Amino acid sequence: MIEQQITQSMKDFPSVTIYGPRQCGKTTTVRNLFPDFSYANLEDMNVRRLAVDDPVGFFARFPEPVIIDEIQRVPELLSTVQVRIDGNGKKGQYIFTGSQQIALKAAVAQSLAGRTAILNMLPLSLRELENEGVRLDRDTQLLAGNMPYLFANAGISPSEYYKSYIETYLERDIAMQNQVHDMAAFERMLHLLAARTGQLLNESSLASDTGISTKTLKGWLSILESTHIIYILKPWYSSRTSQEVKTPKIYFCDTGIASYLLGIETPVQMNRDPLMGQLFENLAIMEALKAEYDNNIIDSLFFFRNSNGVEVDLIHKRPEGMNLFEVKSSMSISKDFLKGISFFRNKYGAASSNVIYAGENCPEYLGSGFVNFHDVYDLFVPKTEKFRLNI
Repeated sequence: MIEQQITQSMKDFPSVTIYGPRQCGKTTTVRNLFPDFSYANLEDMNVRRLAVDDPVGFFARFPEPVIIDEIQRVPELLSTVQVRIDGNGKKGQYIFTGSQQIALKAAVAQSLAGRTAILNMLPLSLRELENEGVRLDRDTQLLAGNMPYLFANAGISPSEYYKSYIETYLERDIAMQNQVHDMAAFERMLHLLAARTGQLLNESSLASDTGISTKTLKGWLSILESTHIIYILKPWYSSRTSQEVKTPKIYFCDTGIASYLLGIETPVQMNRDPLMGQLFENLAIMEALKAEYDNNIIDSLFFFRNSNGVEVDLIHKRPEGMNLFEVKSSMSISKDFLKGISFFRNKYGAASSNVIYAGENCPEYLGSGFVNFHDVYDLFVPKTEKFRLNI
């Protein structure tokens, strides 16, 4: 559903840069949208060497308009692109995709400021899956995650796919990072992090359990965030001196990855796993984030928790006010679902409140809308405003 943003951005800017995890569908999407464009994949060693050694020859082989995949492999190519953009002034000449943001963001900021629209992309939303006739039950969906390849290749199991995904990620993305000198410890941290899905980030505890320093942990978490393995949800608080929690929470950008790291291989295991509720919360928050990214809205999602443990799982900050969401994996309704929302509304006010759960939709109850998790994406799609470009 990001297609509209890509198409419009290509009309408005000389280039578009799309960030997102490996295999989330970036390449397929842009090649379907622009089938007549040249295509260069910088994962290919020969193509990469040409881009490094002979940028002019590179563009002779891959003339504009062009799609350049995994641009983070040769970020210096963007300096040549800047000169070419300034030389012809045409819109819609370049599409760049990147699965690692650390080096790429700096290169884009230096070379393409004002010359590119920046979009973020995640794996398929549940709405996109349903549009293709796929609607899974709660436990199967949590296990499968949302990676397109898995749904296009029915013969592969989630555990097989995500095992390969993590191995490739460690070999390609992490091996390239000079910050990671102990791959065994890094992989151990990944598994420990999965067990903390949806929890407050306790850096000291995680570093100690991993056997690394807190400084090293911070660097590794930055890598995981920049390569779209984890998402850090910030807390909402009323003031710097208030009693609300100011520590962020950690989620995975795909529940299939987290499920694999937890050793969950079947829906039956998922149903019995004590972390199923946190994985369900992870799924709902990622659906909200996908809707935000697809409409190029950033920094509008938060959670709330105070020193007494009162919590609101998700806050959607909008111009009209704050929309509140409780996320419960239950298939039935309980009045207890509304405690955190009621507290927040009474103290801080809110534009709306909702409960996301695994049961079927029902009429509004006690002022809150109960929404099936398959419909979460629609709750976060702007109804009246145009999308905003993050430039």
